[in-house]
Amino acid sequence: MAEWDLKKELKRKAIHLLAIFFIAIFILISSRFGKSLALFALVFLLIVFLELDYVRVEMRRKIPFISGLWRLKEKDRPGGQVFFLIGAIICLAVFDFRIALAAILMTVFGDMAAALIGKRFGRTWLSEKRALEGILAELFVNLAIGYFILNSWIVIIVMSLTATIVESLVDKLDDNLMIPLFAGFNGQLALYLINYLG
Repeated sequence: MAEWDLKKELKRKAIHLLAIFFIAIFILISSRFGKSLALFALVFLLIVFLELDYVRVEMRRKIPFISGLWRLKEKDRPGGQVFFLIGAIICLAVFDFRIALAAILMTVFGDMAAALIGKRFGRTWLSEKRALEGILAELFVNLAIGYFILNSWIVIIVMSLTATIVESLVDKLDDNLMIPLFAGFNGQLALYLINYLG
């Protein structure tokens, strides 16, 4: 891939790092004022992003300074940050915090690894957009995230495989919503089964 394309991809994937900001807001507010208010703050951010998308999609207006954040396929639909924030809110509201955190970070850094490694070093293409090298890079990153956050290898493997498979299979649906929900749900289910059977 040409250097210019790689820089463009890096810039676009850097937007995903907003997730760190969302998580920091949740942790800071929940530690001082409780989980409900922290979730309320994230819903407020979601409303802000939806209002921006209303201006961009419905009113067909360019938003100064941030118009380049959206991809071409998001021209007539909500941006990935909206779906990501919906997924993050559901994860933080429903799942154990460690599982929610791992699911959110796998969505961010696993997807980033798949795109950057796949497009830069991809040699074995399984489809038009999916290279085996990118898929393996994502799986490795997801396992590393799970290792540092979770304390059960079963849950780590279940979540890492789920996130990698969903990212590899989903094309038309938004993976920013699909990955955290599926990975978080399967991880939480695995944890329930471990506790029940153990």
